[in-house]
Order: sequence, then C-alpha cells, then structure tokens
Amino acid sequence: MEALLLAIYAFFVWLIFIKFKWLPWNIRSQVVVVLIPVVGMTVLILLLNVFAPSSADVRVIKYVVQVVPQVRGRVVEVPVTGNQYVQKGDVLFRIDPTPYELRVKTLEAQLANAEGASRKLNEELNAARSSKEAVSARVELARMRVGQYRELADTGAGDAFALQKAQADLMELKSQLAAAGASESQVRERLLAQVDGDLAEVAQIKAELENARWELSQTTTYAPANGWIINLQLRPGSFAVPLPAMVAMTFVEDEYQVVALYNQNELHQVEPGNRAELTLRTLPGKIIKAKVNSIIWAQGQGQARARCPSPERFRRPGCSRFRPGVSR
Repeated sequence: MEALLLAIYAFFVWLIFIKFKWLPWNIRSQVVVVLIPVVGMTVLILLLNVFAPSSADVRVIKYVVQVVPQVRGRVVEVPVTGNQYVQKGDVLFRIDPTPYELRVKTLEAQLANAEGASRKLNEELNAARSSKEAVSARVELARMRVGQYRELADTGAGDAFALQKAQADLMELKSQLAAAGASESQVRERLLAQVDGDLAEVAQIKAELENARWELSQTTTYAPANGWIINLQLRPGSFAVPLPAMVAMTFVEDEYQVVALYNQNELHQVEPGNRAELTLRTLPGKIIKAKVNSIIWAQGQGQARARCPSPERFRRPGCSRFRPGVSR
C-alpha cells in the first residue's frame, strides 16, 4: 500500500512540476516535495501500527490428540486405516468386551442379593421390635406378680418359694428384654448406615456396578472430533493398555487456530471481535477474512516452556498460549 501511495504521489509531482510546469522546480519546491512523503509515510506507519497492526509471524495450528484406551484388553476390531478422515463419533477400535460384560453380570447379581438382604433387614427389624414389645409386656406382668407375692408374703398368707420363683422369672425376662433390645439396635444401626437412601453395602455395589458399566462402554473408542487418523499402531489381536506411553494412534483435529505474534504496544487498540485479514504462502493471492477471537497478553518468547525452545517447535499444540499474539 505504501508503494502504491508513493507511486501516485510521484505521478502528481511529475504532472505538476515536470509535465505542465504549473509550479517552479527549484530548491524550495524540491525540499517540500521530499518532506511531504517522508512525514506522511511516517505518520501513516505510526497510525497503522496503532489502529491496524500487522505481523508476518503467524502460526497455523491444529490440535493433535494422542488416542489411548481407558481400559486394557485384546483388540478385536480396527475399522479405520492410517491417513483416513473420520467424523466425530466414528468407531476407531474395539477391545474384547467379554471380561467387562462378565464383571457387570456378577455385580448385578450381587446387587440383587444385597437389595434382598436390605429387605430382609427391614423384616428383621419389625420382628425384633415385635419381640421386644412382647417381652416388655411379659416383664410388666412378671413385675406385677412379684409385687403381689411380696404383699402376700409380708402378711404371712403367701409362699416364700412362689415369691422367689416370680423374682427369678422376672430376672430371666429382663435378660430376654435386653437381648431383644440389643438385637433391635444392631439391625437399626445397619439400616442407618445409608448412602443416598441405600444401605452402605448396596451403595458400594451400585458404585462398583456403575464403574463396571463405564469400563464396558470404554471398550469401544470413538473419534473425539472430525479429523485425520495418523500413526496407527493397532491391529486386531494387539493388546491395548491405558498407558500414555503406549499410544494406540494419533488423531489430528480438523479445526485449527491461527496465532499472530505482535509487540505488546501494538495491541492496545485491538479488541476481540475486530475484523482481520490473513494471507498465507500456501494460498497465494487469497485473502482470508477473520475476526479476533482473543488477545493473549504474555511475556516475551523466552518465557515459553523448555520443550518448545525454537520457533519451529512452536508448531506443536499447546505452545502458542505462552506466546503473545492474537488468535482466531
């Protein structure tokens, strides 16, 4: 743009001073003709750096996902191939689900037994409560009999042996009442140990069952987004393990980010939502319309992580967020 403005300015200078000679071409006019473009271009460049900054240091980044299974097992199906484009939700590979299905069935059976035991505890509580009430009534009756025999014995009309037997019966019934109360307390304590309305045993088995069902669902791995499959390591019969060092395949997302690097003093007038234009060497002559998504205020490039020491390695995902610039 600056070269075009200088060319237009030179054309008009040539028309005025050389072609038509409307003004004299002397030292004064020559100085003025030279100063005008110098001052004008200086002001223009300063204003452009403030209100329309540009940068030649641009990064186009696509995120790379290392695909690792959540569970271990023998791979039974790999329906994709290397360098294949897939849609989000497409199956990448399947692990043999047999051991996980058996685990789910085992826990379902344990859950049924635990829920049956829970219902049985309620029945035991009702039985213990009824037994305690019955023994309590018998204790009251025995206590009344002891009182009656004692009155008779005090007046000389009663039998001392009958009083002793009534007292022994009362002591035995009291022990039975204490045993019934202890049995009721034990059942009640087990019923009070609850998590979200379920007994502790039932809640534990439910949690294990949910985890087993989740593990079963993880035997099938799906594409996290639209993108490309590269570095495919799996084949049917391979053994997959959930270790970051044992990558099953690499997934390159279809979406990308454009990060432009600026001096920080050039961005104080730039805001998210501003229009932007991009040109790439791989697309000569084409201008890409864009908008500013965010501004990342950061320190100099020397503050980047050690695993990204050179500009070439900044093409790796995750490095750009440590660099100042405007991203789209």
